[in-house]
Amino acid sequence: MTRTLRIPAVVLGLALALAGCGGGDTPASTPTAGGTGLEKTTIKVGALPVPDPAALYIAQAKGFFQAEGLTVEPVTITGGAAALPQIESGALDISQTNYVSTILAAGQGKKIKLVADMYQAAPNTFAIMVAKDSPIQSVADLKGKTVLVNNLRNIATLAVTSQLKAAGLAETDVKFAEKPFPEMGNAINSGQGDAIWITEPFITANKNTLGFRTIADTMTGATADLPIAGWMASEEWAAENPRTLAAFQRAIAKAQQLASSDRKEVEAILPTYTKIDAKTAAAITLGAFPATLDPARLQKVADLMLEYKYISSPVDVKSMIVPTSG
Repeated sequence: MTRTLRIPAVVLGLALALAGCGGGDTPASTPTAGGTGLEKTTIKVGALPVPDPAALYIAQAKGFFQAEGLTVEPVTITGGAAALPQIESGALDISQTNYVSTILAAGQGKKIKLVADMYQAAPNTFAIMVAKDSPIQSVADLKGKTVLVNNLRNIATLAVTSQLKAAGLAETDVKFAEKPFPEMGNAINSGQGDAIWITEPFITANKNTLGFRTIADTMTGATADLPIAGWMASEEWAAENPRTLAAFQRAIAKAQQLASSDRKEVEAILPTYTKIDAKTAAAITLGAFPATLDPARLQKVADLMLEYKYISSPVDVKSMIVPTSG
């Protein structure tokens, strides 16, 4: 096909890569910042300009961080995996991450802690789509085809592989190729692939602009309600800044609860930090915003990764989570 996808400006600049609370008492020898009891009163937090970290900006707008004596400086990142070196170097104090990347890093010996939940899949938030005139009608028809994903060996390929298994196919029955979300429509139209794995707001953009069809919701069956993204910090930073971390987590939990209970709060905040306008924000399908980091729920991701050989040995996710101090 030769048509050109003209993604609206509200979504053109987006690129998704697809990324429990903590804190104990501060030792008596630990210095406080500005008399607040916090080790640091200003922290840099990495986040993507996508719906997932909406609670960060809700917390800012509602004064939740301020109430904790904390100033948060958001830093735009390109992905959770890309932010890991910044977390390790101290350039970022806390960052958004996707759970697959974090568990992979932990399996490689990286000293990373998960400090709060962020985003969980819901029906129709991550889909396999094809062009409207494609002969592909189901996942079974993908055999021998090329599926475009934003990253290889990550949540994208894990989700698609799960659907392939349900259809009686193996990961090797398809070819995966990387392509940023905003470029996927053009790539399909120019013959670079047969199907795309995509998320919002690009699901809506491709459907409305080109008439792309969804052939599978990839968050069903084994991947139903799959945890997608959370907040991470280095093990060292979490240990050295327990009160600061706890303050961040209390504010985030409060904002997550608000995002979870009132979609309008998310719709209102999205245009302030993304290129999603108000009309698009009201139309897209959103995932869930859990207020607590549940080890049992998150273990599901690690178990799927082990099943599909993303990791060579089991990872106990509970050991990665900083317990909440309330």
